[in-house]
Amino acid sequence: MTPAQKTEVIELLKEKFSQYNNFYITDTESLTVAQVGNLRRHCFDKQVEMKVAKNTLIKKALESIDAEKYSGIMDSLNHVTALMFSDSPKEPAVIISAFRKDNKGERPVLKAAFINGDVFIGDNQLTALKNIKTKNELIGEVLGLLQSPAKRVIAALLHNAETKGGSAEAPSAPETPAADASAPEAPAAE
Repeated sequence: MTPAQKTEVIELLKEKFSQYNNFYITDTESLTVAQVGNLRRHCFDKQVEMKVAKNTLIKKALESIDAEKYSGIMDSLNHVTALMFSDSPKEPAVIISAFRKDNKGERPVLKAAFINGDVFIGDNQLTALKNIKTKNELIGEVLGLLQSPAKRVIAALLHNAETKGGSAEAPSAPETPAADASAPEAPAAE
């Protein structure tokens, strides 16, 4: 690889690291060419970008962006490395798990994941990453919690109306007593 090609790869990687808040570092060693092609198809179908690059070029790209921010994942850059970039923090974990299940294997191995500034190291983190809730899932849960009390009040009102002989009229307000005529008037201002 010529120095110009290396610079081109570093610039491409810097662009990807800047574009995505979530990326996974995996070890695809011992996967066949057909398996890697299949993994790329799964990634493409789920809008996950997969890039394979030399570890030294990945390190240079990360160091040139922010060496301190990415220091936690530098030790994971060894052996054969495939990067998975995604807008979703959990989609690459789902892809890796499904791929392993379909191929009855242990590859690709999760070496590290960088999720919105948090670093997850090791293949044992895969299950936790698979269960991360996305922003849309969290918003849906909050909306569901907010709607729940209102739905219960409406259901109770409807049930109450049905039990009073099927009439859906609103209950009348209690009558207020008329002002007592014998009550003393306030003195007039002079």
